[in-house]
Amino acid sequence: MGFIEKFDLWTERQRDAARAVLARVEEDGLRSVRVSFVDQHGLLRGKTIPTGGLAAAFRSGLTCVSTLLSKDTSGTTVFAAFNADGGLGVAEMAGAADVVMVPDPTTFHPLPWADGTARVLCDLRFQNGEPVPFCSRGVFRAALDRAATAGYDYLTGLEIEFHLYRRAEHLPNADGIGRCTHPTPVEPINQGNQLLSEDRADEMEPVTRRFREALDRMGIGPRSIETEYGANQLELTLDPAVGLASADAMVLLRSAIKQLARRHGYHATFMCRPGIPDSKASGWHLHQSLLSIGAGGGGNVFVPGDGEGPLSPAGRRFVAGQLAHARGACVFANPTVNGYKRFQSYSMAPDRVGWGRDNRGAMIRLVGAAEDGSTHVENRVGESAANPYLYMAAQLHSGLIGLDEELELPPSVDDPYTAAAPRLPANLSEAVDALAADAGLARALGERFVAYYVAIKRAEIARFERTVTDWEQREYFDLF
Repeated sequence: MGFIEKFDLWTERQRDAARAVLARVEEDGLRSVRVSFVDQHGLLRGKTIPTGGLAAAFRSGLTCVSTLLSKDTSGTTVFAAFNADGGLGVAEMAGAADVVMVPDPTTFHPLPWADGTARVLCDLRFQNGEPVPFCSRGVFRAALDRAATAGYDYLTGLEIEFHLYRRAEHLPNADGIGRCTHPTPVEPINQGNQLLSEDRADEMEPVTRRFREALDRMGIGPRSIETEYGANQLELTLDPAVGLASADAMVLLRSAIKQLARRHGYHATFMCRPGIPDSKASGWHLHQSLLSIGAGGGGNVFVPGDGEGPLSPAGRRFVAGQLAHARGACVFANPTVNGYKRFQSYSMAPDRVGWGRDNRGAMIRLVGAAEDGSTHVENRVGESAANPYLYMAAQLHSGLIGLDEELELPPSVDDPYTAAAPRLPANLSEAVDALAADAGLARALGERFVAYYVAIKRAEIARFERTVTDWEQREYFDLF
């Protein structure tokens, strides 16, 4: 009996998918599989195995070192991993012990740019079969389970912006591997503002076509790809999906675009605001609604009835919860120091907590129509580098708190940049402090997880504050 069967970790759907995957591997002549989990920063970590080892991985998973969960964005381990509790109050992580990557065969897909290679996403378990509380996918799944208990599915649609540059001095060796330089030296593809420019879109079409075709073959085909406001900036949108599917798609989308770009002499970055002339801040707009489940379910809970205004009572409470916990949830939507440079007045990004009807300056934009059942909310707070599982989990929990506590929705902000509304955190440090002070959100996400995440982010902030920036050098070097 393998680890997965011993602890009954798969659903019947996953068992059926595993059988289908093993048959497909042989039929398609696949030779290797990347077995990966998503870390606390939304990045893929894992191992590559020959396809001959996939059946064993489907029985017992693969082990990996638990310190991968103890690292900040520099790869520095910020907890005392060799303490008896792994530095995290968790005995199962003592001494940098292994955790188990448990594949989810429903996520299996070939990688169109890597010949004979596929990938499967994993959840993390301790060796006693218990969930690892710091597993991003598990955190989001817990939020989805809470919604399901309340009678709801969570439907999300994604719009994400990113920058695409040419790699400078890209001199690959015989295997096509370029020179390693950090940060990657790049050259712009175009200059100036270019919002929805067909000419600029055509200029980048040879590479965006590769993105579209690869994503189509992975089953996450984009709804649209368009030129965004800033030079070298693109936006990609996906059709709405329920549950984990949207978060999984976002991880795979970002990975695919970065890897495809690199293989063709480009550099794609989901960093919010690159320090390159004409660059604009990249956001991630999260479209959300709740669907009823159970007998006769599937209906959009946000659609108002007669006389209820633009949003149903349940929708108003959901939005009220997201507003009430917006400052505490902000660090999950904007997890980097750089992301807070996006919160500028009159920039089509929010700078305070509020909602408005079809208003792109508001943090939450109410869109859609009751007539066709499309009423939903677009939260515009996030940056493109956000971990999708944590971003969505925090938003879903916040909305469910609003439903549970029957919170009242405040008036809309028709002038979102001058409204007397709470300001969003001005920097990462303020956002981390807001999360640490939000007891309701901590209870929902798990107090141990929140303490863990706060500690990682404070370690990143401390490193940043010790670093001499280019601005300081320019400002003070000659002056004093």
